[in-house]
Amino acid sequence: MEQSAHLWLFFVLVFGVVVLPGLDMAFVLASSLVGGRKAGFSAVGGIIAGGACHVAVGATGVAVLLKVLPSAFNAVLWVGAVYVAWIGISLFRSEGGFTAASLEGKQSSTATFRQGALTNLLNPKAYLFMLAVFPQFLRPEEGAIWLQALVLGAIIALTQGAVYGAIVLVADKARGWLESKPAASVAVARTVGVLMVLAAVLTAVEGWRSA
Repeated sequence: MEQSAHLWLFFVLVFGVVVLPGLDMAFVLASSLVGGRKAGFSAVGGIIAGGACHVAVGATGVAVLLKVLPSAFNAVLWVGAVYVAWIGISLFRSEGGFTAASLEGKQSSTATFRQGALTNLLNPKAYLFMLAVFPQFLRPEEGAIWLQALVLGAIIALTQGAVYGAIVLVADKARGWLESKPAASVAVARTVGVLMVLAAVLTAVEGWRSA
């Protein structure tokens, strides 16, 4: 019973972090609006892969190293913020918005997957979670640490898949409507671009204060 409550508490914390708007959510939304459902799910897959790497970092103690080396943490934080801000600026400057004409040169699913993984790996919010929350749920007295980390990682992956997957489906529906309305498409593209830049700035500032 105690172990079950322990896992439920972890799920609640993970869910609260995932549903909070941030870099990962902004990237999934932008990918879905630009490339449709396929691109959106590729982005989600990349983010889940990045999350798995974070779990490995938290379980092996590398997160502790980042904590005792603030300069390394801050370097990751700023690179991630700049990367997502760059994507947002590119969307804002797009003249075609999310219309079909602007999608002719859209990137492959593999490239979107890689970008999703990179976005998550450079997401300060993920590092803060691994530094402040994840270690508290690893209990040596409960058995093998790697097995506990695997269970917690599965909870993270399933939560990310459910929340971001829902965003993909909603954004894909909206994309169909936007393709028939060029002016609205440009306006939404610029709005999403601004939101991505704001998410990058706010995440960087908050992460810097917490580092």
